[in-house]
Amino acid sequence: MNTNTSDTTPEGSLALQTIAMPADANWNGDIFGGWLVSQMDLAGAVTARRTARGRIATVAIEGMSFLNPVPVGAVVSCYTHLLRVGRTSMRIRVEAWSRYHAEQSVKVTQGDFVFVAIDEDGNPRAVKAD
Repeated sequence: MNTNTSDTTPEGSLALQTIAMPADANWNGDIFGGWLVSQMDLAGAVTARRTARGRIATVAIEGMSFLNPVPVGAVVSCYTHLLRVGRTSMRIRVEAWSRYHAEQSVKVTQGDFVFVAIDEDGNPRAVKAD
């Protein structure tokens, strides 16, 4: 594990928490990166839907790099932080953290997810202002 990370506490609010299961692991017992990205996308969608007050779609993921492996059985927590709201889009930083048994949580990865608010026909729409 990479213990050289300077990140010791998550940034943002807890949006999703789950347990890494054997069906989501590779032959070494580490969780697939794609599974982790899908959990992060779900967490970002929670924040984006709340912000847009309706239907949203993921349009981009930027700046992903994996820092630590996630073992089967670890609790994976995804934290979100709203970075920017445009006319139809939202940029949300999503951090994934992992805790295995009683160990301290470690940052696994982070990425900036871009979501767009869409209408019933799938066309971009304005993000509703508060």
